[in-house]
Parts: sequence; C-alpha cells; structure tokens
Amino acid sequence: MKILSIFGTRPEAIKMAPVVKNLALETEIESLVCTTGQHRSMLRQVLDIFELETDFDLDLMAPNQTLNGLSSRIFAALDPLLEQVKPDRVLVHGDTTTAMASAVAAFHRGIPVAHVEAGLRTGNLKQPWPEEMNRRMVDIVSDLLFAPTEGSKQNLCKENLAGKIYVTGNTVIDALMASSSRISLDEELRSKLDAQFPFLQSGRKMLLVTGHRRENFGPGFQNICTALAELSARADIDIVYPVHLNPNVQQPVSAALSHLPNVHLIAPLDYLSFVRLMQRAHVILTDSGGVQEEAPSLGKPVLVMRDVTERPEAVLAGTVELVGTEVERIVAAVHKLYDDDLAWRAISQRHNPYGDGYASQRIVAALLNRTVAEFAAEPEAPPQVAIDGQEDFVLI
Repeated sequence: MKILSIFGTRPEAIKMAPVVKNLALETEIESLVCTTGQHRSMLRQVLDIFELETDFDLDLMAPNQTLNGLSSRIFAALDPLLEQVKPDRVLVHGDTTTAMASAVAAFHRGIPVAHVEAGLRTGNLKQPWPEEMNRRMVDIVSDLLFAPTEGSKQNLCKENLAGKIYVTGNTVIDALMASSSRISLDEELRSKLDAQFPFLQSGRKMLLVTGHRRENFGPGFQNICTALAELSARADIDIVYPVHLNPNVQQPVSAALSHLPNVHLIAPLDYLSFVRLMQRAHVILTDSGGVQEEAPSLGKPVLVMRDVTERPEAVLAGTVELVGTEVERIVAAVHKLYDDDLAWRAISQRHNPYGDGYASQRIVAALLNRTVAEFAAEPEAPPQVAIDGQEDFVLI
C-alpha cells in the first residue's frame, strides 16, 4: 500500500510526525511525505527533531499570500504529483488550507482520503475562520475518519458522513509525551534549552502566550496586547510571547509590548524549546487549538482567547477556560490563577481528555485494516456546554 502524507505547517508536522514514524515501521506500507513548504524554517525544525525526511517539497510559500492564492497553487502543484505518484491513499491532518485543498485534489482523482483529527466542530463557520469550513470539507471527502475523541465521533455521526470512524486520541499527545520525556531524561538537553531563556527570573511565575488566529486580527489582537500590558504591572510575572511571523500579529504586538521590561517577545521556537517553555509555565494564555490539547498533559492551566472552541472536551474537563478577547476577562482570569493557589491546583490536576500516547498506532492499525482498540477518555463528556457569559454553544 502506497500512502502519501501531505502537510504544510509546523503544527501539522508535529501532529503528523508520530504517524509518519509509525508508518515507516510497516513493511506493508510504502510511506511518502509531501510538504507544501509554508514557513519553511519552522517546518524544517520539526522535521529535524523527529528525524523525518520529505520526498516532495512543493515550495508554495509566497509573501502576503491569500487563501485563494494558496489554494490555487496547491491544486496546481498537487495534481501532476498525484498523477506521478499514484498513491493508494492520501493522508491529511486537521483543518488547514493545505489539508482542505489536498483532500479535494485527491478526491477529484478518485484517491481515498484519510483524515487525522476529524470531527472537530464549533458549529460556526466564522469561528475559527477558515478552519471550520476546511475541516468540514475534508471530512466530507474522506473514507477514513480518525476522530480524536468520542465527542468528535458524535459530530461526524450527526452529519451522516460516508467515512468509517475510529476514535484514536490525538496524535499531538503522542508527540508531546515523547518530547517531554526526552527533555526530562536528558539533563544536557534540558540545560541547553533553558539557556535560551536567560531573562526568566526565579522569583517570577511565567505566563506563556501564543496568539495567531485570523479571527483575532485587528481589534482582537489590540485587546490581547492591552490585557498583557496591564498584566505586566504585576511584580511576580514574566510574560513570554513567541510571536508568529505573520505581520498581522508581529506589528500590533511589537508596537504595544516591546517596551515593557517583563514582557519578552521572542522569535518562534522549535518544538522542543516550546515544550520546555510549557513545562516551565505557570499559566498558558493562547488562541491555539493544539496548545489546548497539549498543556493539560503537563498539568498547566490554559486560558483560551476565543469565544468558541472546537475542542469542548477540555472545557468540560475543567483544564481549559474560554476567556475571549475582552481585556477585562483576560486580566481577571490570569489574576485568579496567579492569586488563588487552590484554583490553580484544581485545574492543573484534572484529567486530559485528548489522548494516551497511542493515537498513531491506532491510525496505522486502521489503515492496515487491523483490529483497533479505540481510545476512551474518562470522564465521559455531556452533550453540550454553554460558554460562560456567551450565547454560543460548543457542540460535541
């Protein structure tokens, strides 16, 4: 069986790396990897960490590219590649433009598609945008749907999709557990990683920030920066923000925060360095989907700067709180976790509902039509949850 795995961004590469590594162990599979070449240096870091090589690099990154422009280039570059390679199956991940265009391109050629991280939904096409549309399209054309949780599976079942569904857990937990263990066991590596952050002071508790979502561009990021500036007045806090390369993020963040002494704006990090920062963080403030899944495995409370999430399991489990992008809500939520140790401990000690480190093995077993012992998280989630102070519902 010839399987072509396609991905383009760093988060995709992190989540696909454990799958690709496990595919390479199977003699029945010829595993090929294609990248679209977005954010090349960041992608290369992940490939090096997981010791992965690519077979095809489409090199599609362009300055100030639009979603339509990127989509058209993916279609144009992939079509002749699919004709050349003739894979038995295309494997894509998540909700990126790369995943959507690759899945549709394979579908147009009659090539079966398998979707890793299928079934995530907010029920609102504008939140997150364009990811909610992307993942729905990928799920429609896929014949194998690898849902990370039972809730994601139920989303797919409600939509009456044709693909066969497996609950696997999330592959990001596979990557995180392997990387976190590597750091914890290797003192030399740990010291090398820590040397990148000499500005962190032992008397301060670190607030780790990530933010890059398109729906937060403009007023959203202005509010986030205002909240961080207000929080920087605390004497017991170091704010560390690896700033995304997108100018819509770089410009407002730099303008608002670069002058503050305990706000450390740093370049995007390689994966191991970011895992180490998560290990050292007291609280994580993010709009990232992946961080919502990873941080609970490290015992870190997560505040999510979005009004709805396609990952409701963490909200229900109590490891994640949605705070939106209103200045007052962000500031109040951070203050609470810094000032109330019992509240911090209550969140940090709760169960992570997203995986056990064996998602990739389950995916490979399903691809080979072997018996799959599906992932089951405890406690089981109720059917829906209202966001505090919001009219929206997070649908499971």
